[in-house]
Amino acid sequence: MRFKTSCKACPRLASFLKEVKQQFPDYYSLPVPAFGDENPDVLIVGLAPGLHGANATGRPFTGDFAGVLLYETLFATGFSNQATSDHIDDGLELFNCRITNAVKCLPPQNKPIGAEINQCNEYLKNELLALKGKKILIALGTIAHNAILKALSLKQSSYKFGHMAEHELPDGYVLIDSYHCSKYNTQTKRLTPEMFEAVFNRARELTE
Repeated sequence: MRFKTSCKACPRLASFLKEVKQQFPDYYSLPVPAFGDENPDVLIVGLAPGLHGANATGRPFTGDFAGVLLYETLFATGFSNQATSDHIDDGLELFNCRITNAVKCLPPQNKPIGAEINQCNEYLKNELLALKGKKILIALGTIAHNAILKALSLKQSSYKFGHMAEHELPDGYVLIDSYHCSKYNTQTKRLTPEMFEAVFNRARELTE
């Protein structure tokens, strides 16, 4: 199953996107495609588009509060050409990495249900199978972690999520876990910039 921005496989999400488009006519409000290097060593997997971020701009984490720390960190660790991501035509380029989400559509209250995660998992599976380089995966949060394991037909119980946990998976994949760079996690200091940067520095080491 190839990703299509016209996908309406999840009725709840399709209906919600229609409502959001009516409320915000200038928003993208479609399934959000992956962004970045076409042949990366590193694939970053988030949760889902944010209402006023990726859902508005059409690019993962662009315009999101969570994207502020992510793109600052990518720049600091040499994975991008600039530290900010404001809109889809801002000149941002990613180097040797790509960003996607476990769920491609904006979910109500930023909370996709299990059936929606499962429905979208085929897209993620295809993205993982397309990796030809070092196949380093960064999971931003537990849902992304579990979605990666499901896409690779692996048992969740065999690979426990934990910040900076590093898992060697079959077929050469390496999974690095990170707390999600959400507003809640950063404001409560559950995730600090230093902690987040350590994840990407480790990914950088693995590409060398």
